[in-house]
Amino acid sequence: MNENRVINDNTEWDSVIGEQKSQLNFNFKEIWRYRDLLILFVKRDIVTVYKQTILGPIWFLLQPVFTTIIYVAIFGRVAKIPIGTAPPILFYLGSVTLWNYFSDTLNITSKTFTDNATVFGKVYFPRLILPLSKVLSGIIKLGIQFSLFFVVWIYYIFINKQITPTLYVFTFPLILLTIAMLSLGVGIIITSMTTKYRDLTFLVSFAVQLLMYATPIIYPISTVSAKNQIWLWLNPLTSLFEAFKFAFLGEGVVNFFWLSYSVLFTFVVTFIGILVFNKVEKRFIDSV
Repeated sequence: MNENRVINDNTEWDSVIGEQKSQLNFNFKEIWRYRDLLILFVKRDIVTVYKQTILGPIWFLLQPVFTTIIYVAIFGRVAKIPIGTAPPILFYLGSVTLWNYFSDTLNITSKTFTDNATVFGKVYFPRLILPLSKVLSGIIKLGIQFSLFFVVWIYYIFINKQITPTLYVFTFPLILLTIAMLSLGVGIIITSMTTKYRDLTFLVSFAVQLLMYATPIIYPISTVSAKNQIWLWLNPLTSLFEAFKFAFLGEGVVNFFWLSYSVLFTFVVTFIGILVFNKVEKRFIDSV
């Protein structure tokens, strides 16, 4: 009797284990299944940062306050950089709060692989959850800081009556979403590259500091000569910060062409970032 048996082609299999063929399979459903872990990471980021400090979450408010005071003194009083009719404290507080969110999120997501190599080597979960948790915890921190800006903003509207809000304030969620996606996209591209080029870890903070001066944060873009403005507009953050200042302060330039450019740039960078991240996560343990 022949011991070789022919398997019926109609045999049904419950699952097939094999190599993933396409890097375009982002599998967001898996991230949704791990949403409880995502929430846990977000809570951890918020609670543990200032858990052992005396002032606790108050530090969330003190950081932009101290920075704003320094900016008002140096750039407003000493350098006397013109900022239009907007109150200096409101101009700098809003810009600093939004910039801190972008820079902090970019810096921390750019260290995803190097800071979590031990965890990644022990347990499986969608790796993209960690940088996403940094983006979301940063938004919570931003919300606390933005509440201070909102109180000061309301004061200048109804008490001081120095500014008039515009309907563009309702675009703020879209502005914030674009900035969040941009910081995530750039951050995960950098962290994917640091698995091979560790020097990038040291360059990121320095590059972010330089980027701040290439973004109209401490100055309005109107103070830059017309022939040089094009270089600032190429920075995708420029149109977003200008739109933010116009929405809340009535100062700034809303340029829909450059806003569209910023949104498109953000989507492309985020797409590439997720693509590269998914590719690197499968083999990074051997290179970190």
